[in-house]
Amino acid sequence: MIRLVLGAGALVWTGATLLLSCWARLDRPSLLDRLRPYHPGAPSVTGGRGSVSVASLRDVLGPLARTAGDRMAGVFGVTESVSVRLRRIHSGVDATAFRVRQMLVAGASMVAGAVMAAALAGKAPAAIAALLVLGLPVLAFLVIEQRLARASDRWKRDVALELPVVSEQIAMLLNAGYSLGAALSRVAARGRGCVAQDLSVVVNRVRQGISDTDALREWAEVAQVDGVTRLVGVLALHSEAADLGRLVSAEAGQARRDLHRRTLEAIERRAQQVWVPVTVATLVPGVILLAIPFLSALRLFSNA
Repeated sequence: MIRLVLGAGALVWTGATLLLSCWARLDRPSLLDRLRPYHPGAPSVTGGRGSVSVASLRDVLGPLARTAGDRMAGVFGVTESVSVRLRRIHSGVDATAFRVRQMLVAGASMVAGAVMAAALAGKAPAAIAALLVLGLPVLAFLVIEQRLARASDRWKRDVALELPVVSEQIAMLLNAGYSLGAALSRVAARGRGCVAQDLSVVVNRVRQGISDTDALREWAEVAQVDGVTRLVGVLALHSEAADLGRLVSAEAGQARRDLHRRTLEAIERRAQQVWVPVTVATLVPGVILLAIPFLSALRLFSNA
């Protein structure tokens, strides 16, 4: 009973400290922190607002959660960086915040599993309790990881589907006399799909001062789509090729043929999958009908 009271008191003290640290009257920034944003050589660190606060706790747990989450994801075969996948789907959450949220959900699942194991103490085997305590957090971790992976794959598939049409639009604008930057800006402004959102990022990067080629290559590295890589390779020739519109149009035709081939492969694969239940439904009764006389013949030979 004393341990329970001490534990509850520690939790109440920690929660009260974190809540009060967020109150502006009790956690006023120092003069140094208020003048830091106006100093050109000062680092952009917002620390120093108290020894214990939500921000400081997040700064401490963030790198640990990200490292642990990346290693755990690597154990289950996830090799792609979480930051690349979040950038691909244009998520407003950075990699550290995603891992912290993922670890918090896994920790809450572990607590729930521990409570369930304590409730089943003496009524269920120890293996069930260990499965609840260790299996629930792993399951919660994998569910969140799988949701991100599915969103990333869905985005890549949508980009591959939209790429032929967008490539044709860029080719028509280039043939009409638009420059590469103006064509990308127009497609990004008038489009509503996944490629248009990616091109909006490319246009913003160009406005920040980098070249068109570097911005397009960044898009290809994040997208990880073969059609985007080929299109970027063609668009990178804008300073050398005089008939860039014709080259982009040819690349659009190639992307359309690749998409058509993948569609036919998917149709053939599904057509083959249809025959699986038909084959099973045909073979099982046949095996049963053949097994009955076979067993009868074995019974007759054994009696003889």
